[in-house]
Amino acid sequence: MTSRTGFFVLSAVLLLVSLICVLEGVQLIATGKPLGIGIGICAFVIPMIGVWFLRQTVRFGRDSERLARELEAEGGLPVDELKRTTGGRIDRASADAVFARRRSEAEAAPGDWRVWFRLAVAYADAGDTPRARTTMQHAIKLHRTEPARSNA
Repeated sequence: MTSRTGFFVLSAVLLLVSLICVLEGVQLIATGKPLGIGIGICAFVIPMIGVWFLRQTVRFGRDSERLARELEAEGGLPVDELKRTTGGRIDRASADAVFARRRSEAEAAPGDWRVWFRLAVAYADAGDTPRARTTMQHAIKLHRTEPARSNA
């Protein structure tokens, strides 16, 4: 199962469970008992948190894909330059060299979303998902604040 397929399956399950939770919350509130009302209200809040998280995840994916398409059109997408062992694992020295170069590029041009995008890809290639996501969020933020370029 691909990541995208898994995401859509889990999203559908989240939405189904949220619907069931809300329907149960309505029934609990309808009992008129204080405990039922309290639990029923919680049954509305919990799905809202899940749907908010889903929305943020979709937005992040959409925004990072838009940046990738734009960078590809400019010819600036990074290539996977990490050396790998015969078993397919990333060579640590190679990863360190790529990170050092990408980090120095980001330090040299801290306002350029393109270098932050490439740094995020370097983190993702090495399997460091938390840093990749944080760095990609920074690239998205920089892209949003970048002045619009004219097509002239």
